[in-house]
Amino acid sequence: MTSSVPTFSTAALREAYKSFLGAAAGHVLLTGHSHQAWPDAAKEALARCFDDAARFVDEKWGEAVFPLADRVGSKILARLGFAEDDPITFGSNTHELVYRLLSALPRDARVVTTTSEFHSAYRQLSRLAEDGLRVTWVPGFPRPSLTDRLVAAISAGADLAIVSGVFFEDSFILPGLREVAGAARKAGALLLVDAYHGFNVAPLELDDDMFVTAGGYKYAQFGEGVCFLRSPRSCALRPRSTGWFADFGSLEAPRDEPGRTPVRYGDKGARFGGATFDPSGLYRAEAALGVFDSFGLDVPALRRISVAQTERIVAALDRAGIEVLSSHDPARRAGFVSARATGAHDVARRLKARGVHVDARGEALRLGPAPYVTDDEIDRGVAAAIEEIRAANP
Repeated sequence: MTSSVPTFSTAALREAYKSFLGAAAGHVLLTGHSHQAWPDAAKEALARCFDDAARFVDEKWGEAVFPLADRVGSKILARLGFAEDDPITFGSNTHELVYRLLSALPRDARVVTTTSEFHSAYRQLSRLAEDGLRVTWVPGFPRPSLTDRLVAAISAGADLAIVSGVFFEDSFILPGLREVAGAARKAGALLLVDAYHGFNVAPLELDDDMFVTAGGYKYAQFGEGVCFLRSPRSCALRPRSTGWFADFGSLEAPRDEPGRTPVRYGDKGARFGGATFDPSGLYRAEAALGVFDSFGLDVPALRRISVAQTERIVAALDRAGIEVLSSHDPARRAGFVSARATGAHDVARRLKARGVHVDARGEALRLGPAPYVTDDEIDRGVAAAIEEIRAANP
């Protein structure tokens, strides 16, 4: 099978990842949906982070980090399809950002979500429901009718809807995201889209009045600690979970007397800010984005590569008679392929022992390529996965 992206040179791109790929020589990295390789430029960026700290000491925030955050934020927003000056808040993880948004709502707010959301959201909403948050759990399966179920649940009354644009179990791209958004508008509800499994690999139908959260740990090669919340320009929410970075610009002014005036919030994305964070991830992020740009890897280009790679995986699994849980329609499949496997976690461990890196969720074995993964590596990795799946279910 030949690649459907003939103008792209995988070999040339691999030269930018010598450290990571050299350390994994002989291995097949099909965890592109979880942890992609970092480019060599990211190692150099970490040295710049150290140098800026040495040069500016505690002034590094205003002299280096905040300008860096602005540059990285603009590029992230552009890759999501938003205006580059939209409000964006950085956080170490999506959990803290989602929690701050939740903290801006009444404690008994009505939240509509699905049973297929990421683990931190599922856990946090379940815990808050114990204290009065009214959560409507929309079944995540069957997938084809999920949009209809979400629209019906939101239309029945909601203050906030939380929904994935791409679901972590099977890479399913939610159809009719704008229908869900329309239902939220009619109900007077906010809409938060978890775009983590879409960011930098599968464009989503995102509108200006949506809250969008994601991070760079998966398909953007940023590494840990670079997650973000994009908020609408009109947002005036007042999160109860708030730290000093939410109004950093007022530090030099006298403190307001407690209880006499409302707590103030900074402009734009600062509204959802927390407190001091490790800025090294932002340095890696700028470096990774620079590598993408230097190879012409905008989101449409990355999407074309991803579709070709996942089609290759699906075709091989189909030929072997392995049940594919991800959609066969590329329009409904994002950056990885899920296959049914009895004892999927054990299968993943056996594959790791063979030098093939995948992961599992429930009975789904997840295989995620990346732009630097070769067709030969995909074929070897999938062949090994087929052998282990068959061995687990003789």
